[in-house]
Amino acid sequence: MSVELSQLIASFEKAWPIELAETWDAPGLIAGSANQRVARVLLTVDVTAEILAEAQDGAFDLILAHHPYLMRGITTVNEQTAKGALLASAARSNTAIYAAHTNADVVSDGVSAALAAAIGITTARPLVASTDQSIGHGRIGDLAAPMTLGDFARQVANVLPSTATGVRVAGEYDQIVSCIALCGGAGDSFIADAIASGADVYLSSDLRHHPAQDAREHAQLHNSKPALVDVSHWAGEWMWLEVAAARLAKEFSEVQFVVSHIRTDPWDFVVTQ
Repeated sequence: MSVELSQLIASFEKAWPIELAETWDAPGLIAGSANQRVARVLLTVDVTAEILAEAQDGAFDLILAHHPYLMRGITTVNEQTAKGALLASAARSNTAIYAAHTNADVVSDGVSAALAAAIGITTARPLVASTDQSIGHGRIGDLAAPMTLGDFARQVANVLPSTATGVRVAGEYDQIVSCIALCGGAGDSFIADAIASGADVYLSSDLRHHPAQDAREHAQLHNSKPALVDVSHWAGEWMWLEVAAARLAKEFSEVQFVVSHIRTDPWDFVVTQ
């Protein structure tokens, strides 16, 4: 049993409207034909050679990724390049590739919402809302009960899939936290919003040195708020894949949706003194 890819795309773009994507983003159908038949879909955060091999070995017709495979600066897809080689292999095996990125970040059951639910945040709402208050970047809400920052970091580490870099924290281990702001993926552009929200903690990924340092300097003047928790970009977004797969499976009983457990986080190990 199978469906035409165009039917899946219509569902994808209802769940994650393209018009909600940031202007710099490139979601949508990246490779393949809307007319091809799809019986098996592999969900992943990233498209890599290892993910494509998993799709080909498992007879998946479509890779549904969070991150678009082609973004800014791509001028060639010749097969001497990594991207060209992957796309050529995907074409030869008739493996389509589709991405839902920032348009899947901002919806009510999107990436940040899935992360908030996974780590136990209640009454989560957008940190940066649009005119529709259910739509927007990030989430903010409360823990079921206050806890120390150290315990909260351990809770996050226990929920997210493990990675080499683990969970990094800036703040006092024993400070009590309750209100959590977060953004799945790279979110240091929303640090100012987290500060303005009055949250006890801001959790995101890829927090750069200077924005993080500035936030901590601010915290020293304002009751230690917010502490920062930095997690793997891949791990923070991976939680959404199960949510997306379950949603799609309800609509398309004739299609199998499988979440890849391949770790596409690029870091393999850390060395400490």
